[in-house]
Amino acid sequence: MKTLALTLAFALTSILGYAQDTEGTTITVTIENIKSNDGKVLLSLHTKDTFMKGPGVKNAESKIEDGKVVITFENVTPGEYAIMALHDKNENNKMDFQDSGMPAEDYGTSNNVMTFGPPQYDNSKFNVADKPVELNIKF
Repeated sequence: MKTLALTLAFALTSILGYAQDTEGTTITVTIENIKSNDGKVLLSLHTKDTFMKGPGVKNAESKIEDGKVVITFENVTPGEYAIMALHDKNENNKMDFQDSGMPAEDYGTSNNVMTFGPPQYDNSKFNVADKPVELNIKF
């Protein structure tokens, strides 16, 4: 009986230890140049398959304090990702556009590449391994 209990204890320890290793890591995003504290900031973590196509694989939001937000995505599995950020000034949970088609609200992506036209995944992508990632995004 002791052998069975000891075997089960070792098996449980192995399973729990393995589960902790596969939870992933964190991505902490800081945005410091927000022009006003109006509204909130929306962040979405994307794979190539979800970029510019709707919600990300993980999504978060934060109120703005003193022109700054810090948001952390937890338990991110290793892989290639891109982050999109939006200053949702009117809190309608979407990007608003001017009549000309230009964005009416500030936005940014990981790697801070700003080009004419919509953001591109290849310009915004980064890799997540087993260590925490810290990013700064500029609007």
